[in-house]
Parts: sequence; C-alpha cells; structure tokens
Amino acid sequence: MRIPLNRESQSPLYQQIEAYLRAEILSGALPADTRLPSTRRLANELGINRITVSNAYAELEAVGLVYSKLGSGTFVAPDVSAPAASNHDGSSSTNWPLWQKTVLERSHLPTRQVMNQIILDPVPPQDMISFWSGVGEERLFPADDFRKALQKVLRQDKHEALGYGDRAGYLPLRATIAHILASQGIHTHPGKVLITSGSQQAMALVANLTLRPGDTVLLESPTYSGAIDLFSSLGVHLVGIPVDRQGMQVELVEQLLRTHHPSLIHTIPTFQNPSGACMSGERRRQLVALADRYNVPILEDEFVGDLRYDGRAQPALKALDPGGRVFYMGTFSKMLMPGLRVGYIVIDGPVYERLVDWKHVHDLATSNLIQRALEAYISVGRYQTHLNRARRIYRQRRDAMLTALEQHMPPDTRWIPAQGGFFIWMRLPGGIPAQDLLPLAIKEKVSFAPGSMFYPGEKEHSFIRLNFAMNSPDRIHEGILRLAGAVQRYRTLQ
Repeated sequence: MRIPLNRESQSPLYQQIEAYLRAEILSGALPADTRLPSTRRLANELGINRITVSNAYAELEAVGLVYSKLGSGTFVAPDVSAPAASNHDGSSSTNWPLWQKTVLERSHLPTRQVMNQIILDPVPPQDMISFWSGVGEERLFPADDFRKALQKVLRQDKHEALGYGDRAGYLPLRATIAHILASQGIHTHPGKVLITSGSQQAMALVANLTLRPGDTVLLESPTYSGAIDLFSSLGVHLVGIPVDRQGMQVELVEQLLRTHHPSLIHTIPTFQNPSGACMSGERRRQLVALADRYNVPILEDEFVGDLRYDGRAQPALKALDPGGRVFYMGTFSKMLMPGLRVGYIVIDGPVYERLVDWKHVHDLATSNLIQRALEAYISVGRYQTHLNRARRIYRQRRDAMLTALEQHMPPDTRWIPAQGGFFIWMRLPGGIPAQDLLPLAIKEKVSFAPGSMFYPGEKEHSFIRLNFAMNSPDRIHEGILRLAGAVQRYRTLQ
C-alpha cells in the first residue's frame, strides 16, 4: 500500500496514515470487510516504526471505521457512512484546481447533459422493460460458435495472434470485408479497408482527419447522439438538416453548403438512428453529386444496413462514389455483440495512409486476437446464418411493437414504421414533453430514450426512440401497455 507520507510535515506520521485510510474508506475505495495490511508489513513498506501503524489503526478503530479480529488482522468496518454524493459533473465541495473548470467549460457534451437530467436506477429492477438501448440483443449471438473460433485461432496461430498485428488490421479480415461489401455493390479491396475499434473510433478518426476547431459539419437532425458529442468535443459548428420518412431532406443541402462551407457531411442513410428512416435512391444520388460539386467529403455511417425487413434495398452512398468522396464506415458490434469493438472504414485515395497513421496514434491497433477470431467465424458462413436469424427475430419484434402501439397508444400518437434497424421513432400525443413523461414511465417500470438527446441544435421535446430489438414480443406488448399507462397518468395530472 503506497501511502504518501511527508516526513517534513508537522503532522505526525500516524495521523497522516490515519487520514489517508479514512479518506479511502469513506470514498469506497476500500470497501467493507477489506483486510488492511498487517502493522508489520505496512511498517516495512513505508519504512517506519510498527507502533506508528498501530496508532493509526487504533485511531480508525476508535471512530468505527475498522475492526480487528484476533489472529486475523484489521478490516474495514461494514455500514460505513458514504460520502456526500457528488454532482453529475464529478464536482463536489472540494476546491478543485481552476484548470479543471476550464476543461469542463470547453469540453461540453450536449447529449450527456440531457442524459444526466434523467434519473435512472443504477441497477434497474428485474421487471423493468427497457426500450432505451441503442443495440441489438447480444444474447442472440451464438457465443459457443465464436468461442470455438477463438480456440481455433489460439491453437493454429499461437503467438502470432497475440501481437499487435498489422496497423491497418488483419489482412484476411479486411479481404473478407471487401468481399462482403462487393455483394452490396461497393467495389473495394483490402488495401482500402482500415479496421477500427468499433464504429465510434472510425467516426473519430475521420473527424480528426477532416476537421479543425471552428469548422462546420452538416448532419441530420435528429441523429446519433454519439456523433453530436464527438463533433461537439472537437469545437466544430453543427448544422442540422431535417429528416423525414425518406431520410435527410437533401433538397435543403445546397443552400447550406453555400452558406456554411462545411468541412464534412455526416449521414446515416439506411435505417437512420434514431428515426429509422431510409434515404431514397434519388436523394442519395443528389447528395453524392452535391458533395462532389462543393468539394466536401461525406461520412456514411452504415450501422445496421443488413437488417432490412420491408421495402427495396437502396445503394450505399459509397457505391455511388466516383472515387474518394465518401468515407464508408461499418461495424460488427451492432450486428453481433457490442463487446467485439470491431468496425472499419473504407476510403479511396492517399488519405487512407493518413487514417492508418491516426489509428496508430490513437490505440496502436485493434485487438489482433479478436480480429482473427472474427474472420474465422465469418469465413465459414456462420455470420450470414446469424444475420438471417436476426432478421427473422427482429422483424417479429418490430411487428409486435407496431401492433402494440396501434392497440394501446392514444389516437393522436404518431410514429414511423421502420423498414429495418432497431428503432421506432414516435411523437408523443398532444406534444407531451418526453423528459416529463420519463419519470412517470419509470414508475410504471418501462423506459425509453428521450428524443431531445438526438438533436444537434434546436430540440424537439415530444419525440421518443423505442428499441424493439431487445425484448420478446410478449414483453414489448407489456412495455407499450405500461407506456400508455404513463401517458394516461401524465394527462390526469395536468
């Protein structure tokens, strides 16, 4: 135990030890029943007299922070009063240095502010039905098959799987991704594919490459909250483009290009998060043409494009790219399990090498072992089998939610019946503010994501995002019934 002692201080050493341990116990860093080092061991480690440590322990025991067991040692006492709760920003009554306040002021994350205003239990009750999540159900992933792939890699590749690996990513996995994309109309090759630690890192790499403080980004409104926070953290100006049932309203883009001269356009054209909208083919072609004409790169976020349940497939923006205009990013985390943290970027041209350099600066490399196991899992066809099963299950759950909304929500409720993805985007009846409804919904043991956290500028407060992928049809039906009950309770209280 490394206790900082100041031998030149007027405060006795035993008091310094007692004060340090008291702070650790009250902060929770030393939980109840933790065994403290013996007086002999701690005295040797600190280079002090054993009596000094004994005196410190005696002081702690006198105030009930520790207790002794004969022949066993000294332990942290149970039921120690916890310290006063700190604020959401991590501050408390402590006089923190001024630089911390400065950092907080210049690193504002707008959607975190919205989330911090929402009081959710750290450990929700077992019967809480959550429509909050932004991912699919990881329990659908065949973990045993992936475990076998992992064991196969360790057995065959041995130490080669345990190093950093190629900076751009495991070459066979990049080749497999290029093959998958070819079936979707995106013609690329492994030398244009960069493996990343999830799609969030892919977006961060592109943002760091293309943006500087004060630049402007055009992005959909509403859009993925993680994109809003990422771009905001870089000190750039966000300009939102409204979304309707056919995705981004591209007809508004040209005037914004002329007015704001953006450095990047970010879009989720297929089953957009949070609206679930799918950009029409005509708008896709128009957006690529505008980006080319005004010399602005597009960052295309394809996070659940494979989960189509209805309608006709639209070409990726990257498939319409004449060359080097579109950064295309995808992920396996959403389709398989979030803990994989494997995503990728596809880009043509010399900026690819700079992206590889940025990737190396950020985290050296994505896990070589996980990449190899993922490639082994995909290459034997298990990935396509998993996709087919996921589509079938998620379609049933989507239909179950749409049916439940029709049956239980008030007639003036409006929603987009998503053709794919994870989400239903819904306007609450009568313009009810989502953040006012949420506490009532939680009392009914159902939760959702308030729409205000998905807007980069002026916010709409009566929208909510509902994830249908995480619950069975029966739980979805019960959850919507509870949500309708919360709406009724809200109206009764008004």
